[in-house]
Amino acid sequence: MDPRRACWESSSEDVTRPLLPVQEDGPTGRSCSPLKSVLANKYLAVASGPLACAVICTLGDLGGHPAARNMLGVLAWVFLWWITDAVPLAVASMAPLFLFPLFGIASSDAVAKAYMEDVISLVLGSFILALAIEHYSIHRRLALNITSLFCGDPVKPHLLLLGICGTTMFISMWIHNAPSTVMMLPVATGILQRFPRDELEGVANAREVQRFSKALVLGVVYASTIGGMATLTGTGANIILVGMWSTYFPEQDPITFSKWMSFGLPMALVLFMALWATLCLMYCSKNTGRALSAYLDRSHLRRELSLLGPMSFAEKMILAVFGALIALWMTRSLTDDIPGWAILFDGKVGDGTVTIMMATLLFIIPSGKNDGERLMDWGKCRKLQWNIILLLGAGFAIADGFKASGLTDILSEGLGFLKGAPALVIAPVTCIFSGVITEFTSDDATTTLVLPLLAELSKSIGVHPLLLMIPGTVGAQLSFLLPTASPPNVVGFGTGYISIKDMVITGMPLGVVGIAALTILLPTLGSLVFGVDKF
Repeated sequence: MDPRRACWESSSEDVTRPLLPVQEDGPTGRSCSPLKSVLANKYLAVASGPLACAVICTLGDLGGHPAARNMLGVLAWVFLWWITDAVPLAVASMAPLFLFPLFGIASSDAVAKAYMEDVISLVLGSFILALAIEHYSIHRRLALNITSLFCGDPVKPHLLLLGICGTTMFISMWIHNAPSTVMMLPVATGILQRFPRDELEGVANAREVQRFSKALVLGVVYASTIGGMATLTGTGANIILVGMWSTYFPEQDPITFSKWMSFGLPMALVLFMALWATLCLMYCSKNTGRALSAYLDRSHLRRELSLLGPMSFAEKMILAVFGALIALWMTRSLTDDIPGWAILFDGKVGDGTVTIMMATLLFIIPSGKNDGERLMDWGKCRKLQWNIILLLGAGFAIADGFKASGLTDILSEGLGFLKGAPALVIAPVTCIFSGVITEFTSDDATTTLVLPLLAELSKSIGVHPLLLMIPGTVGAQLSFLLPTASPPNVVGFGTGYISIKDMVITGMPLGVVGIAALTILLPTLGSLVFGVDKF
């Protein structure tokens, strides 16, 4: 069973499930038919990848370019395994390691190198820091401190939403949006557990409480996604953009952490204000504050905060390491006149360099608890998201495969009919196209597949590549409509507080605002940050 589907189903059932599956054998004692066994084990989905590859490689004709034809077949294989969950995401992402050499696209050494780019080092180090923050409950302390300031006495629903959503967005700027959602939802649901779940007779203002519960869960889910847009570490899609930009256009200036934040943060702030306004207008009324006051007050949050006790030495050291890392990210490369500290090392260091260096300190600095205990050990890293890391590596390998096989040149010729179209028209269309795809598959997979096409399209129509690649990346993150669109959506939907209808009616205006903000900011702020008007 799809783990996402299992998550949704478990949220809507209150029955206690047995640890082992219940056998419903018929008279013959056979548990299920061969057909059911094939469907249950996804053998058809597994076979769909190799079958599609075989059809393309056998019948496809790309003008006498066998390598490009093989690359297209391999892409279909990997893509089908991604969208059907035929095998785990990490396993499907490792497929290029054996498919590329077997089909003559690239050597094994060349493919393997794509799985450890500098940006992947950045993600790996960020995940280790995130696990340290989670292990010592620093995220919970931060959330409770901030939300207690906004709760109000009596309760002010608008300010409470602002505090929790703002905290989620801030955390998601520095930690991947999926773990950010997992960190913040317990804080939100801890508050919601004091509210009635059902509109029972005799419960005053139960409808108002239920509507606010929806707003709180939706706010955490969407604020996590929005915060991820602001920085490179917030989501894998931004990392994929940086890697493919350096792969396709190595002669151009790289997209650094500070450059992306200079563009992504203003756009994220516009989306965040739109989220807050939407939640307040749709889910809060004049009576909401009075209804919440019967179940929640500021003392509830302060009691939870007091249970955490004073900040320990370990927490202070992790915050110090994290703060130093942010400072190093922001000052590595500044402007042409002020080059940043990277010039001291002849520009040979990257964002991944300092991320791994600071993450290594966590395994050296003592925790201050037991003799010989460090802030982190490898046992605490068992929850590292290797599936995301391998997915990023697959994206870079596919980008290299497009170039090495000559498939990019063929696609460029095929997209030549778009030459002359206004860039400001193509950018929002690209954003919508990418956004529609990401509602049915992951944003990382969408970015991986779309960006190589957009890179070649930009050459065909003669515009700056980032005028198309940035909308393709941002569009993949405007995943607000369906539970399948992103991991935060899955986690939020699994709480049982929200429905698909809630996500659609709340997410639709956010998507419109996101596309409008990108259309305005890209040719204006983008020209200052990325020089999209000079290519």
